[in-house]
Amino acid sequence: MSTSPLLSLGMRAMFANQAALQTIGQNIANANTAGYSRQEVVLTTPEGQFTGAGYFGKGVNVQTVTRSHNEFLTREAAAAKSQAFADTTMQSQLGQLEKLFPTGADGLGQSANDFLNALVDVASRPSDPSARQVVLGKAQALASRFQSAGQQLADLQAGVVSDMNADVKQVNELAKQIAAANDQIARASGNSHTPNDLLDKRDQLISQLSQYVQVSTVPNARDGTMGVFIGGGQVLVLGGQAQQLSVTPDPYDGARAQLSISDTSGTRALDDSTLTGGSLTALLRYQNTHLQDARNLLGQMATAVATRVNEQQSLGLDLKAQAGGPLFTIADPAVRPASTNRGDATVSATVTDGALVPALSFTVTPDPTGTPDSYQIAVRPGGQPTIMSNDQIKAAYGISLSTTGTMQPGDSFLLEPVANAAASFKRSLDDPSGLAAASPIIATTDVNNKGTATVDALYAVNDKFDKSKQPATVQFGSVNADNSINYTITLSDNTSVSGTWKAGGKIGNDPAAGVDLGFELSLNGVPREGDKIALQVSDQVVSTNNGNAKAFVAMQSEPFLGKQLQADGKLSRGQTVNEAYASAIADIGSRVQGADYLAQVSTTVASAAEQTRSSQAGVNLDEEAAKLMQFQQGYQAAAKMLQAAQSLFDQLLSVVGR
Repeated sequence: MSTSPLLSLGMRAMFANQAALQTIGQNIANANTAGYSRQEVVLTTPEGQFTGAGYFGKGVNVQTVTRSHNEFLTREAAAAKSQAFADTTMQSQLGQLEKLFPTGADGLGQSANDFLNALVDVASRPSDPSARQVVLGKAQALASRFQSAGQQLADLQAGVVSDMNADVKQVNELAKQIAAANDQIARASGNSHTPNDLLDKRDQLISQLSQYVQVSTVPNARDGTMGVFIGGGQVLVLGGQAQQLSVTPDPYDGARAQLSISDTSGTRALDDSTLTGGSLTALLRYQNTHLQDARNLLGQMATAVATRVNEQQSLGLDLKAQAGGPLFTIADPAVRPASTNRGDATVSATVTDGALVPALSFTVTPDPTGTPDSYQIAVRPGGQPTIMSNDQIKAAYGISLSTTGTMQPGDSFLLEPVANAAASFKRSLDDPSGLAAASPIIATTDVNNKGTATVDALYAVNDKFDKSKQPATVQFGSVNADNSINYTITLSDNTSVSGTWKAGGKIGNDPAAGVDLGFELSLNGVPREGDKIALQVSDQVVSTNNGNAKAFVAMQSEPFLGKQLQADGKLSRGQTVNEAYASAIADIGSRVQGADYLAQVSTTVASAAEQTRSSQAGVNLDEEAAKLMQFQQGYQAAAKMLQAAQSLFDQLLSVVGR
């Protein structure tokens, strides 16, 4: 038998052990490399060689080098990571939003209370210029608080757009790198061996991409490439080609952003409802829901406060015996046309009842039936379209719409009744004497009255008050079984209305009972049958009249905010300013708590998923050290085998040479 088979066996054994040592060294070198999968040499035994004495082995073959990879665990780890990044991004953004709703003395509710409380001094000293100046100072402080909150919301919106642009830049770069890795893998896959390091690199790039938006992957068994999809099947990477994402302006509002994708057919906006996971998705959801809701909540408060204060101001008289002018100004509701509109219609909106204006945004489209002064309106986002006449819109939402030009089918408008109210909230009254502290009507009890009733407060409550029907007389009648007292109001035109009064009740403003004269008279004590109260205009006593100042003070407990039209046609109670602000704080606070919990849970899940993946695909240094010793010994044994073969060969040459 020749020595060549022994030499061949030794060489094969040495090469196999060397390959194993090289692979182990690669594993050890990359033990801390993110995304690296443990590699392993696959050794096989070739078929033996037949001789007369039987089959003799030919040594060992190095078949290939594989990586420890589990597609399911890799995909699950990437998905969990994507959700964790979405939740932590939302947690961070909501944490910033929560700061816009401080409690205590720094809150908007307290600022509104300070303004109304300042009117207590005016009620005590109606003509005191210093008390009036304090009211204007508190009004300015309230306006500044609203403006600051509105500006901070605008800054948060700008920050969202900036973060989206930064994330999209990273997504596009990663998509290009994945496409390039696909191209390299496709070229390397023709030799029947897997390019393990390239596959790891691609998996790691996809994992990094998942930080920004959750993806789904589809492998191509033919060339080894991986298709990457987002948004319910939208292609991002296919083979060696990558599509580009971009941040484009919202079709209604250029300050807001939407996510678009560019391909051979052009640039198309992605439906954010189809996107899941990742920081980009979280930023979009935050912008379109939480940030918009906060803007609407603050705007609703600003609108209700401004309109209610201005309404009461207009019902009173200033020191010049003139009707009060506006104390605050806010921007009109915003109606923005979609950039895709084909018609020439322009839609405008005005607030008709600040107590009814909701903290919502709407999409307005043409009435498909073509009915004049009618629209199809839907709460944005996701609301069902409802056909409503302008009168129905006013009754439900306190907003009146007006259209010039012609709407075409498919045209749409974004109606934001209160989105700009907080940022535009300003004090418009600078002259302290212009504060309408006086009521346009005063009351005097008759000296011959037998009861204990005295006038507590009297002021106008709506525009139904008619000065031309003054003076008037309130005369009390018999007592009813429920202790209520009948009364009759006789006006200057000899018309009269009748009602009933109970302790704590109001006289003159009870529409349900047929008394709707536009003023409210409150009493202390109890009148008796035959008692009279004389009513007359107050033009000559405005400097000492505090009726309207009391009406302002009463607004602290008046639920003039957030009323809703109910199914029975009645209005809900609504909320006071304090209640509305406390509700807003609770709303945002609950969202923050929910985001904190979800971020904690998803981060834990993502960490566990990555540990599970790493436990199978990662490098165990103890294990590699044991293998290193094993194959080192194998290499040394193979070297001994070659040494023995060489020695035999030398002896054979020596014998032959004799």
